[in-house]
Amino acid sequence: MKKWLFRIVMSILVLIVTVVVGFIIYAQFDYGPSSLLTKNVDLTAIEKDEEGLFFQPESPNGKGIILYQGAKVEKEAYAYLGQSLSEQGFVVSIPQLPLNFGILGARTADDVIDEHTEVEEWFVGGHSLGGVAASFYAEDPSQKLKGLYFLGSYPASDFSQSDLAMLSIYGELDGLSKVQDIEDSKQLFAEDRSFVEIEGGNHAQFGLYGDQKGDNSADITPIEQQDQVVEALTKWINKN
Repeated sequence: MKKWLFRIVMSILVLIVTVVVGFIIYAQFDYGPSSLLTKNVDLTAIEKDEEGLFFQPESPNGKGIILYQGAKVEKEAYAYLGQSLSEQGFVVSIPQLPLNFGILGARTADDVIDEHTEVEEWFVGGHSLGGVAASFYAEDPSQKLKGLYFLGSYPASDFSQSDLAMLSIYGELDGLSKVQDIEDSKQLFAEDRSFVEIEGGNHAQFGLYGDQKGDNSADITPIEQQDQVVEALTKWINKN
């Protein structure tokens, strides 16, 4: 191999390795659960397996929820949502996604659905980039998928011809997925769609991991915002 060609090949390999290593290092700096979460949820009592976090209701209603976390946010930060939704009768899974990036594990929902055959209908969604990953999954989903939801997020492709029920819950003061972004995304939603704005809510408070760079301050507490999320999701799922 000629020296110039060898140098080009080596330069490309070094660049690829640098990018991969840099991404892995970047992905390690995650948003972990805040002290507010530990005050409201006993993390030691939550069922954990290879899938991630699993919440089994005392009186199952035959419906399940899968929640993909936002980019670089640890799954435990959504434990309050998981616990609260399970109290409404839903089986809830917050799966472990590769490097805490939903788009690297969009098909993870298949494993959850296959494992829990007792659940008749599933509703898949996520927060921020997790919602985008859920929309990737919904392009070719399990036949048990009944609905797709977004928390401070919106679909990555056009679902206007889809038969899925779709829900968008967004914060009035979200500094990352802004209200205008949500408005602009409405054309991508199916005909069976619902939009719920949380007054005073922001982006980070869809999880309990503290503040997030680029976000706005909320006018309500994180627990108040998450309780509204639980109420909106429960009402929507029970309607479908």
